[in-house]
Amino acid sequence: MTGGEYGDGTRSVHAGLPAPEPGQPFLPGPVFAAPYHLDPVTGPARDGYGRPDNPTRRLLEAAIGELEGGEARAFASGQAAITAVLMAVLRPGDTVVLPSDGYYTVRSFAASTLDQLGVRVSYVPTAGPHPSFDGVRLVLLETPANPGLDVCDVAALSVAAHAAGALVAVDNTTATPLGQRPLDLGADFSVASGTKALTGHSDLLLGYAATRDAGLLERVTTWRTQTGGVPGAFDAWLAHRSMATLDLRLARQSANAAAVAMALAARSDVEHVRWPGLPDDPSYVVAERQMRRIPGLVSVDLGSAERVTAFLRASKLVFAATSFGGLHTSADRRAQWGDSTPEGFIRISCGVEDTADLVADITAALDAAA
Repeated sequence: MTGGEYGDGTRSVHAGLPAPEPGQPFLPGPVFAAPYHLDPVTGPARDGYGRPDNPTRRLLEAAIGELEGGEARAFASGQAAITAVLMAVLRPGDTVVLPSDGYYTVRSFAASTLDQLGVRVSYVPTAGPHPSFDGVRLVLLETPANPGLDVCDVAALSVAAHAAGALVAVDNTTATPLGQRPLDLGADFSVASGTKALTGHSDLLLGYAATRDAGLLERVTTWRTQTGGVPGAFDAWLAHRSMATLDLRLARQSANAAAVAMALAARSDVEHVRWPGLPDDPSYVVAERQMRRIPGLVSVDLGSAERVTAFLRASKLVFAATSFGGLHTSADRRAQWGDSTPEGFIRISCGVEDTADLVADITAALDAAA
């Protein structure tokens, strides 16, 4: 315990657990219910129907809220959570600022739905320069950005946005709440995909939005209740169970990313390497000041799609797969999904394999693909 607060490992293990009760499990099993029994006289109490509320989901939300430092609402996916924040806050005629290098589905949603609703959309690179926020209703930051891993100064941008009357939401997917706490840095929302490193087992879809503002929380909750984008009880239980090992998983993933990034940076046949923990990375200074730990993602350009294919075929430990943050190391060539990246650009998501084994495998695969 430091300064009256438990460490990350302790907090991850105990987050959201109910008070100990003899004869009961540490984490109760999922409650599968659509309707619940109602009192014939008074009607619904806390649980009446599964869409607005579920006891398994409440425990998960308590756990996420403890780690983020706010009140959380869980959603069926990260995209559902971001959509909820956008739609709960924005109205026709409003302006929203989005990262031009962030998650491409958010940009696609903005270019279609938000534009049709009369919301003005402005795109700014994560690394800036950032314009004046005068007249802006919401600023959405994604830091570190996916997939390029640029980092922006959340505290400074929050001050600037609030001075102009704008709200700030931070996509915290890449960092997780153990790597970065946007609400502590001044953001109004922390929003993320729990599909990725938060739960880390590549076996569920989940999203969440967290805030300290009761009014904003009510608006997001109302949007979720009325649109129905809730996670199932079993997914919520799986997520809560998986979060207990978050600190352990992140420690190994970050260590692996550091070793992989240094090994790649030392090669003359690798065109470009990004990891905010490298001292010569453009985002290093901000990341070191702002982040509690650097995530297990490394971005690298191998020059061509053909070399990426040869590398993945030669590797025994790196799986070709999208998403990130799981136990197994994977690589995703982003251009194949229509993302605006070079053909040879891949995002490597470092898993929890032994560091020496992973570096040796990647080195051998690159040699074979030369």
